[in-house]
Order: sequence, then C-alpha cells, then structure tokens
Amino acid sequence: MKSRVSSAIDFNALGVQSDHARVPYSSDISAYGWIPVPMICFNGGNGPTALFTAGTHGDEYEGQVALRKLVQLLSRSRVEGRVIILPALNQPAVAAGRRNSPLDGGNLNRVFPGNADGGPTSMIAHYVATELFPMADLVVDLHSGGSSLDYFTVTLAHPGRDDVEAQAVRRLLDVFAAPYSIITDGSGGGAKSTLYAAAEQCGVPAIATELGSGATLSRDGLTIAEDGLARVLREYGIAPDLEAKQAVPTQFVRFIREGAIFSPCQGLFEPFVTTGEKVSTGQAAGVVHRLDETPSDPVPLTFAAAGTVAYRRFPTLTATGDALFGLFDAQ
Repeated sequence: MKSRVSSAIDFNALGVQSDHARVPYSSDISAYGWIPVPMICFNGGNGPTALFTAGTHGDEYEGQVALRKLVQLLSRSRVEGRVIILPALNQPAVAAGRRNSPLDGGNLNRVFPGNADGGPTSMIAHYVATELFPMADLVVDLHSGGSSLDYFTVTLAHPGRDDVEAQAVRRLLDVFAAPYSIITDGSGGGAKSTLYAAAEQCGVPAIATELGSGATLSRDGLTIAEDGLARVLREYGIAPDLEAKQAVPTQFVRFIREGAIFSPCQGLFEPFVTTGEKVSTGQAAGVVHRLDETPSDPVPLTFAAAGTVAYRRFPTLTATGDALFGLFDAQ
C-alpha cells in the first residue's frame, strides 16, 4: 500500500532540499492537518545513499544534535552521493520530550514496518519502510538511553539474511566504530519491529546506537556520533572530503540474556554498580526499597552471570517489571 505521507522534496534532483515528511493527522483543532517531520536531502549525483535518523524516541538527544550539526557541516562540504537526514523522526515525541508519541502513545521503534492507514506513529514507520528504505544503501538510526536508562555506548545491528548482507553490516559497524558493537536478533528488545530490523528485511545494512543516559546530552556520546557519521560518509564515498578521526577498532560483544535484572516490586532503586563496570556471578547489584512496606528490609538484587554492565535504570522510582540492569561480554 502506498504511503499517505508526502513531501515536496524531489529526491532525484541535485542540490540541497529541505522540507517535511507531512503526516496526515486529524485532531480536535485541525480537521485536515498534518504533522511536520523535518527532513533534508543532499544530492551530489552519483554515489551511495545514506539515510540517517534520530528522534525515533523523543527523549534521546545525542543523535538529534549530531544530525543537526551534520546538516550544517554538509552545507559547506562536497557531497557526491546522497544523504537523507531526519533528525526528529517521531516529531510529536521530540516536541514533548517523551519516548513515545503523545498523540497515539506509539513507540516508533516498536511498530515497523508500520501501516499506511494507522495512527501517526505507524504512518511514519510505513513511510520510512516503503519510501525511504528503497532509496537507501545504508541506514544509521541514532539512539541513547533516554529518560529511563543509563546506557554504555554501543552500536546494534541485525546479522543480515545471508553472507553478503552480513559482510555489509559488519563493514558498517567497523566504519562507524563505536567502542562496542553487538550483533543481535532483537529478542531482548523490539525483535522485528524496530527500524533497523525493518531495514534488514529490505536488504539494507543498518545500525542503531546507544549513546548516553538520561534526558540530557552526553558529550562523549555526541562526539562518538559525530565521528562515526563522518567516517561513514567519507569511507562510503558520499562526502569524501569530510575530516574524520581514525577509528579505534570496535570490540564485538554479546548481550547476556540471563544477566538482565528486572524490578521485583514497586519501590526506590538503589544501584551498587554503574555502566561499564565488570561484575561477577553472585555479586550484589543493588536493592529496591519497597514503597508499600516501610519497616521491611530492602529487596536484594544479585547478578546471575558475570559480564560488563551495559545499562542500568536511570530513575530511582521503579515499578514491578522495570529493567534495572543488562550485561554484555566479549564474543
């Protein structure tokens, strides 16, 4: 089904064009309105096409800022291929500073490949999957921990459907060169409903990042995003004159499924370790102070496996089932 989202950008025209992906939305105050999702296209002619997105979750800021800075950089640079940039992909969530859209509650990274006749979040996903992926030779979707997680800096990728796709994914991870990289089937997160999983199903090499923690801006995460994007554009011949720092080889690691800890009750989360810290099996991870039983002892949390802390919950207030810790280790 054809997307109902439209744009005035002619992606085949040379030069720089800026407009919106216009997402139809009928509200109480605008019966025939549309949501403006900012988009810019740099087209220098022959060469690969890179699709860069951020703001898939509205409370994750390193990618949003990195892409806005990249727009300014590319405006002064020679572009031989094509770069399509959407720095606020879920614009309603970005404007509200929330992970999910305030319009329909949609988590954009859980609804791919979307639905042309769905709500605004699903329509955005469908537009990306049906209109933008077919033009793209590579995809980078920039995420960070957002309001709920303190995340160690990693890139994530699905493995590809065959050896050729696997090599293309590996090359993209190596060129972006975040400190750590994880090839995953997505079973611990959004499975096949994420942006980078949907790109895999279209045969497009794609990576997603985790660059920071909290609803703020990590300087280190922003730098990693800027350097990684510049390396990608340079090494793929899209913007060959960009200055790019030489990459330190990424280290490939894997999530330890049995290492995840979830809150056993509602309460106040007191962590004993932080992200990037190495932990051992049986080590105390923290406690949860129960809200409903003030005289009771806090509920202890213990690591069931050894590894490195990939993420921990950022807010202190927690509910039953909230993810508190995740681990990875070297492959």
